[in-house]
Amino acid sequence: MNAIPTRIAGRTGHPIALTRTPFALAGQRIGLLGGSFNPAHDGHLHISREALKRLDLDRVWWMVSPQNPLKPVRGMAPFAQRMANARHQARDRRILVTDIESRLGTRYTADTLAALTARYPSVRFVWIMGADNLADVHRWDRWDRIFGTVAIAIFDRPTYSLKALSAKAARRFAKARLPESKAKALTKQKPPGWVFLHCPRHPESATRIRARRAY
Repeated sequence: MNAIPTRIAGRTGHPIALTRTPFALAGQRIGLLGGSFNPAHDGHLHISREALKRLDLDRVWWMVSPQNPLKPVRGMAPFAQRMANARHQARDRRILVTDIESRLGTRYTADTLAALTARYPSVRFVWIMGADNLADVHRWDRWDRIFGTVAIAIFDRPTYSLKALSAKAARRFAKARLPESKAKALTKQKPPGWVFLHCPRHPESATRIRARRAY
């Protein structure tokens, strides 16, 4: 479905035109799982299903990044290949694989979230990420603005929990953290608001898959 274009200021100050964005109903609770998906794997599916259940979401959008600014171009599979692989791995009708960042021309998460909240003012978005990202999110461009734009759900990952919960972002927004028992209320809270979730861990990772393929 083609969306009515909306224009907002991007990182460079130039307007970004929003066209052909995914369909969403007013009031829906949508989780956003962004990343390179190089490649997508069962770990992504596992965390998405946990988010749907633990946060009472209607859908999860996998936002395949054309190129993560913090990751090297070398070793990155072509975008079309990563999109196709993600669609193959998203074995759940509640998961939508989207190339929205490519269509928006956004490189930074802060710009993508600003665009999405402008286009869907009545949708309650939740940014989903692993504890490893919480530990390093302060390196992201305008990371504090991300916390002020949408709710955030952080999922525990092996060996990262203590580092993540003592990291700069966790300390900066400590008062905005919800107890895990109130995770389903996260989408009702005005940002900033975040929750740290413990769930059965999945051992797979894109790094491990690429390492196996190298042999």
